[in-house]
Amino acid sequence: METALYLPVKRFLEELGFTVKGEIGGCDLVGLSAGDPPVVVIGELKLAFNLELILQAVDRAPAGDEVWIAAKMSIRGKGRESDARYRNLCRRLGFGMLGVTDRGQVEVLVKPPTAAPRREPKVRSRLVAEHQRRQGDPVLGGSTREPIMTAYRQQALACASALADGPRPVRELRVRCPDAGKILLNNVYGWFERADRGIYRLTEAGHAALKRWPQQRMEIETGVASPP
Repeated sequence: METALYLPVKRFLEELGFTVKGEIGGCDLVGLSAGDPPVVVIGELKLAFNLELILQAVDRAPAGDEVWIAAKMSIRGKGRESDARYRNLCRRLGFGMLGVTDRGQVEVLVKPPTAAPRREPKVRSRLVAEHQRRQGDPVLGGSTREPIMTAYRQQALACASALADGPRPVRELRVRCPDAGKILLNNVYGWFERADRGIYRLTEAGHAALKRWPQQRMEIETGVASPP
């Protein structure tokens, strides 16, 4: 699965000085440098180098300063990674190209150019905001079958965890979750219901959510985020 490529690529980019998180704004991974403003690196993962991987990178490119595509190296060395035309296409588009071996080693096949112009600053800003607000790195890049653990979902789970033992007023929940008022009122996931004026309780769906994501609840309560 594509998720098997995530940790090797994450480690590679971390060694370059980026903080990397998976599944941010539809990107398989997003890395931020420590500067202000940060350099935004976007990565797209596939099991093999193909046209679809290039097209995904093209879609993401306007929001990032650097774009890397990564895929498994073919066993016999006859995949697209050995095709000069494919590598030259990446160079012309300004994409970096990484090959990942079965042992999880990462090989740089094409280096990206220096930071590219930011053509979609609003999209870029959303990626940076989601990256910075998300607690830890709860999603492996390349995940497609499970709901993405966004910063919003994490805050909703924080509210649910606080209500697990019974109804509580919104003002108490704001200590842990500053956006508690909006989250409870909008009730996007159907986890909450009003018990009285300014007081909310957890629905059955809310209790089920805490059981579905027990690791997230533990991290919320302890304040310690686990690696993916």
